[in-house]
Amino acid sequence: MVDSEIRSHKLEVHQTKDILDKHVNGFMIPVWRDWDKTISVKPEMVYMTSVNPGERKGPHLHKIRHSYYVCIKGKVVFIAKDNSGNYLEIESSENNPILVEIPKNYSSAHINLSKEPSIIMALVNPSWKPDNRDEHNVTYDDYDWTKWDK
Repeated sequence: MVDSEIRSHKLEVHQTKDILDKHVNGFMIPVWRDWDKTISVKPEMVYMTSVNPGERKGPHLHKIRHSYYVCIKGKVVFIAKDNSGNYLEIESSENNPILVEIPKNYSSAHINLSKEPSIIMALVNPSWKPDNRDEHNVTYDDYDWTKWDK
C-alpha cells in the first residue's frame, strides 16, 4: 500500500530575489503542491510545533493519523520504528529540508539538535481534535538516546 511506509523526501529550496536590484533576499521551500507525487494522504490540518534545545518529543504512536513533518527552523532528528523493529533516523533542518512521512500505526519521536528552539511544520490527516488526540505514548527501551547528548 502506498501510504503504509515510513519515507523521507528531500524538498526543493529556491532563492527569492529583490524586485528592484535582484539581490537574494531569502528562500522559498515548496512543502506540498497539489501536483506533487510525494504526499499520498492529503492533509486535513497543517500546524507548527516547537521543541526546545536538547529536548525530545515522543516517542508516540498515532493509530489513525498519517503525518508529514519538516523542520523549518533549527535542526531535528526524527526517529521512527519500522515494522521490523529497526530504527530510522532522519535529520531535517532549515538548511536541509527533508519531509518525513510517518503513516498511522508507526511510532516516532524527534529531538532538537540545535542550540535554539526548533520549529517543525506538520501536515496531518485526520486533523487533531482536543477530544480525540490520538497520541499513544510508547517507549524505545532498546534505543540509545545518549548518542544525541551534547
